[in-house]
Amino acid sequence: MVDLESEVPPLPPRYRFRDLLLGDQGWQNDDRVQVEFYMNENTFKERLKLFFIKNQRSSLRIRLFNFSLKVLSCLLYIIRVLLDPPPQGNKWYHIFWVTRCLPLWGLQVSVALISLFETVLLGYLSYKFEQLAFLWMERQKSGGNYSRHRAQTEKHVVLCVSSLKIDLLMDFLNEFYAHPRLQDYYVVILCPTEIDIQVRRVLQIPMWSQRVIYLQGSALKDQDLLRAKMDDAEACFILSSRCEVDRTSSDHQTILRAWAVKDFAPNCPLYVQILKPENKFHIKFADHVVCEEEFKYAMLALNCICPATSTLITLLVHTSRGQEGQQSPEQWQKMYGRCSGNEVYHIIMEESTFFAEYEGKSFTYASFHAHKKFGVCLIGVRREDNKNILLNPGPRYIMNATDTCFYINITKEENSAFKNQDQLRRNNASRSFYHGPSRLPVHSIIASMGTVAIDLQDTSCRSASGPNLALPPEGSKDTRRPSIAPVLEVADTSSIQTCDLLSDQSEDETTPDEDISTNLEYAKGYPPYSPYIGSSPTFCHLLHEKIPVCCLRLDKSCQHNYYEDAKAYGFKNKLIIVAAETAGNGLYNFIVPLRAYYRPKKELNPIVLLLDNPLDDLLRCGVTFAANMVVVDKESTMSAEEDYMADAKTIVNVQTLFRLFSSLSIITELTHPANMRFMQFRAKDCYSLALSKLEKKERERGSNLAFMFRLPFAAGRVFSISMLDTLLYQSFVKDYMISITRLLLGLDTTPGSGFLCSMKITEDDLWIRTYARLYQKLCSSTGDIPIGIYRTESQKLRTSESRETASQSQISISVEDWEDTKDTKEQSHHRNNHRNSTSSDQSDHPLLRRKSMQWARRLSRKVPKHSGKTAEKISQQRLNLYRRSERQELAELVKNRMKHLGLTTVGYDEMNDRQGTLSYILINPSPDTRLEVNDVVYLIRPDPLAYLPNSAPSRKSSICNTTGPDTREETQL
Repeated sequence: MVDLESEVPPLPPRYRFRDLLLGDQGWQNDDRVQVEFYMNENTFKERLKLFFIKNQRSSLRIRLFNFSLKVLSCLLYIIRVLLDPPPQGNKWYHIFWVTRCLPLWGLQVSVALISLFETVLLGYLSYKFEQLAFLWMERQKSGGNYSRHRAQTEKHVVLCVSSLKIDLLMDFLNEFYAHPRLQDYYVVILCPTEIDIQVRRVLQIPMWSQRVIYLQGSALKDQDLLRAKMDDAEACFILSSRCEVDRTSSDHQTILRAWAVKDFAPNCPLYVQILKPENKFHIKFADHVVCEEEFKYAMLALNCICPATSTLITLLVHTSRGQEGQQSPEQWQKMYGRCSGNEVYHIIMEESTFFAEYEGKSFTYASFHAHKKFGVCLIGVRREDNKNILLNPGPRYIMNATDTCFYINITKEENSAFKNQDQLRRNNASRSFYHGPSRLPVHSIIASMGTVAIDLQDTSCRSASGPNLALPPEGSKDTRRPSIAPVLEVADTSSIQTCDLLSDQSEDETTPDEDISTNLEYAKGYPPYSPYIGSSPTFCHLLHEKIPVCCLRLDKSCQHNYYEDAKAYGFKNKLIIVAAETAGNGLYNFIVPLRAYYRPKKELNPIVLLLDNPLDDLLRCGVTFAANMVVVDKESTMSAEEDYMADAKTIVNVQTLFRLFSSLSIITELTHPANMRFMQFRAKDCYSLALSKLEKKERERGSNLAFMFRLPFAAGRVFSISMLDTLLYQSFVKDYMISITRLLLGLDTTPGSGFLCSMKITEDDLWIRTYARLYQKLCSSTGDIPIGIYRTESQKLRTSESRETASQSQISISVEDWEDTKDTKEQSHHRNNHRNSTSSDQSDHPLLRRKSMQWARRLSRKVPKHSGKTAEKISQQRLNLYRRSERQELAELVKNRMKHLGLTTVGYDEMNDRQGTLSYILINPSPDTRLEVNDVVYLIRPDPLAYLPNSAPSRKSSICNTTGPDTREETQL
């Protein structure tokens, strides 16, 4: 056996006594580099352009200043004329000089110089002034043409829509022009309807009037395509109208537009948005396609197992500078806003400062050290000779110089500047990047002085359910602080023991009683049938035998079972309820991620599809003990006379669920993002009002993510599919974004590519302390790559409702104690007087409101009249009792209905709500971010099948073909 001490690497030469006191910062952070972002926008010209042109508020001030200068010039001229002496003949030098008082002359010259300087400056900054007159004349009539000369000399893209709304236009323009290299592009809008009034007003803003052209016409007419110069366009975006009553008809129109453009301009790149997955194969020739229902159901499914996945993806596909919330007094809003600026970028490895030094090293080694040194998160890679992107290919993947690296950062490397630690010490000796150990108590620092040894890399088998973050077994209980194994440059094949992950390890942990109770046997393979052409086959858990259709009805018994409610089935795991209008083909993408092969069998949640949601059906399907309830936006309500009223029915129904089942985790899809403020609405919630003001301020500052601070969105409890429109727009600059998003959501699977999952931080894991140490622990043990944190914390700003809720909880305890005493006294009184007529009935079914008010009146009689504070307190208690009784009445309504249906009320927790907590996401947080209890860490885990021995593919093939020889071919369609 190899001597363990011989494998311990030597101590770093800089590890001194001072370093021991300061923790790991003394030697681990010396090579850290500060990255300054958006250096391309720090030039003098870009700052002037931002102040004079792009910023609407400052540009308005400049225009007002210009107007005041002109008025001042006129006044000075009038004053000069009045002060002129009588004419003494016309002299030639009067052209250059007029006799006047010196102060007046100086003031006039100053105004003239300022006006001249500003005119020259605007001419230097603005876009092609010689074309403004022609551009203005061209835009006066929507039936004009985009000139062929401009199409050949300038770059433009075409946006084809059936109807143009202001929200759609602003989302497209803000996202498209957020990229610096697209500033000189023109946008030609081709729409069959007349221009909307709001759209017309927006296009009159100088920032857009110079770059956006509206043409009224149809994409099915070659004349209109010729007017838009489609054959010279850099790209064509074709969007479907999701607010149509018939979404299939809307897809048909999109398909015809795509065919027409492809026929007229076969070389023009197509970016198409489709609604229904079954219509996707008609436009497979398009360069980039986003299917709404595919992404929607996949995000809703992952929200149930990885909380707030929809928020994570939404923030990643929106362009932001990370400046949202930086002026807020609350720390969580600053951190959340700062981390929201992280996006996915790419760079060739040999051209990168971030990753060039890791050539020949393992992927996990490059990812960990790049994060420790630069703060960037390497998540994927692509070979030069391969088009497939691999997310976290694992420690066995060796980086090549020609690889394309995909990473998460505030901005791309080309717009960054770098400063090492020596430069930072010279510039600012007091600046420190790692503030974690400085906040440790003294006794913890002293207790960790002996931690100088490095633990060996964990050689245990990789767990299918998650990484093991437990303390090192040897010496972990001593005074030494536990250390973490180093991340190896090249993975040691002997230390990575391959596990047969096709056989679920959780099967060994189940008892025979559990096997009998579940009565379900799973196998791993591909689904035998594909619901639509174009669906990606996914390796997942399958039943050995097909269940009869009659057994799929949960609320009706059949000849095979006699269960009529979810409770009778005795499910071991909590339910996931999907409330949808119809069972469309898109639900396939909801089920598959929840049944993926890498999820342990013991963690599979039963899925209940609820096609109608009256109270009785909700109770029968097990809403009282469900883990999550997903409410899908109904297609029949997406169109309304008033656009924003399309979500009215969904919002009110979810609000009813929230009032009846306050402890239920509800995930809702809405049509319009602006309606997210009505989710879990409380009229007197001061905190929500403060967030509303913050949203308005962020919108005034030009933020594309002004809605991000709404608590339901930050917590991942609501999202709108229209937020993913930016995914299609971003793909014009980042052609890999759709592929990466599909891999993260599990819509596509590539051999050797990892998948998105999560792990929860417990109290036993707090020994790791910081995000950087967690990164190292995961990379050195399981090969997982963390990309963010989902954090839940108590709501620090106490609102009026939270104070009332706290007082309600205190009063409820007093009321229950008093009622128990009262019931005891009444029972003894009835026993003494032999009166048992109605006392038992009243005790079994108390009238809560009457008893609460009786208690309040009796309490008021006991309190002296002269106490003003006490009287005010009693009046507040009366109000709280009234509100409490309303909640109790709702609880009684649900319990009585459950008793009427023959359902047990055990487990129904009517008072457990989440009013006192808030949740948010930190994407790629700084390395010194402290870990907290109940943090959920987003991980990209390597493909378990990549670690199977060489004989694994044969077994995989045998499992896949158990359903028949022709099944695989059908799935590939």
